[in-house]
Amino acid sequence: MSFPHHRPRRLRTTPAMRRLTAEHRLAPADLILPAFIREGLSEPNPLASMPGVVQHTTDTLKRAAAEAVELGVGGIMLFGIPETRDAEGTASLDPDGVLNKAIRDVRAEVGDSLVVMSDVCLDEFTDHGHCGVLDSDGYVDNDATLEIYARMAVAQADAGAHVLGPSGMMDGQIGVIRQALEDAGHVNTAVIAYAAKYASAFYGPFREAVDSQLKGDRRTYQMDAANRREAIQEVELDLAEGADMVMVKPAMSYLDILADVAGISTVPVAAYQISGEYAMIEAAAANGWIDRRAAITESVLCIRRAGANMVLTYWASEIAGWLRES
Repeated sequence: MSFPHHRPRRLRTTPAMRRLTAEHRLAPADLILPAFIREGLSEPNPLASMPGVVQHTTDTLKRAAAEAVELGVGGIMLFGIPETRDAEGTASLDPDGVLNKAIRDVRAEVGDSLVVMSDVCLDEFTDHGHCGVLDSDGYVDNDATLEIYARMAVAQADAGAHVLGPSGMMDGQIGVIRQALEDAGHVNTAVIAYAAKYASAFYGPFREAVDSQLKGDRRTYQMDAANRREAIQEVELDLAEGADMVMVKPAMSYLDILADVAGISTVPVAAYQISGEYAMIEAAAANGWIDRRAAITESVLCIRRAGANMVLTYWASEIAGWLRES
């Protein structure tokens, strides 16, 4: 039988009824806060293209991490911006370099109360802005890059990272990093694979956030936006290589990919609500075109609904505060 016996609106009648019958919910523990620290800053540096986001000093980063713990946020993903760059990104390997020091500082501040994650990629550290080293033709050399990733991963694990996030989309990166961690005795350090990371126009504000030196694009290693089946292949390869978690990036413009990945993954699935997605909502809200809080909440909820167990979002702490209020 159909109408009038079936009235789906019965389950929408009151806020309490809608809460009771909601299929998906947000919780602070589902959220991961991406955070930037820049070497040489004496004060935090606001980002023009990402209102509310800053490049941190050591002190402000530690405060942001402590606040995240207080709010119940699940994790923090750290990105470092060095003062000096070179063709091979050697600052990434320095135990006292900006990112490795930041990992130690944050761990000293929060211990195991927050999952401390770190970016294993060379783009912030190279003077050409690519995620790997270049060969004589200017092409990113996959296998030479893997050797550096292995050393970066061990350095970051030595510094205290709970989870490493290889984001460069080099073939074989998860297996090489996993083996390097095992050989160094870091058997409990987890790896979250940026398994399906697309070459996207929505990364623009992130380039400001990490002071990117990139000329050209990353289309020879990041995925083509036209491809869907390829994402499953990338995820399956990373799972076979030992990924403890997998990620889809970007999130909102790739919800179909996220749903596909969530449907086949045997490990937790993350999605990264990237800088351009953040900036669009902030810009529209600043112009009075949308309700800011409602749009932010809906945007993150839709990522969870599509299948993400956890969401990297620059609003992580703010959303966690709202959830506490309600």
